[in-house]
Amino acid sequence: MIRVMDKLLLFLYSVAIGALSVIGFCAGFNWFPDDWLNSIIHAVYGRQTEWLRATVIIVSAVLFFISLRFFYVSLRRGNASAPSIDQRTEIGDIRISLETVENLALKAAGRQRGVKDLRARIRITEAGIDISLRAFADGESSIPALTEEIQRAVKSHVEEITGIPVANVSVFVANIIQSANYKSRVE
Repeated sequence: MIRVMDKLLLFLYSVAIGALSVIGFCAGFNWFPDDWLNSIIHAVYGRQTEWLRATVIIVSAVLFFISLRFFYVSLRRGNASAPSIDQRTEIGDIRISLETVENLALKAAGRQRGVKDLRARIRITEAGIDISLRAFADGESSIPALTEEIQRAVKSHVEEITGIPVANVSVFVANIIQSANYKSRVE
């Protein structure tokens, strides 16, 4: 939710700063008539247009607070590194990124015949790694046999390479691949 709010704020901030930049650019090249600029300045400082002065103050305050938010976000020390699985050995620490585990799972699953368009999601649980795979099957082989083969291959490959126990491998067959049948035409 906070990321969505930051993106919205960044969008509004970019639009406002862009508009102010265009106005400043045009004013710098004297593309606005002097009497028009003077009338705007007098309208802001005039007694009859309190609403315009209030609008300028509110917009300026909002832009200032958005600037402070982005300043805070830029200085905040967050999770700059990718999510990882940390292990301690006698020699030192080992960190394996979740992206590495995901690629290992995709590599093992991709070796199986009859599977295409793989996607993986990795979660860390108390029991070990939880791997969820989404795939398209070719429709030529048994789906239960194919998914069991994928589960075994992914589990053994990830455990062998990383040394981390795999608690669960779930496979979701989203669809089958529609093969194009082209008939050759002889004339």
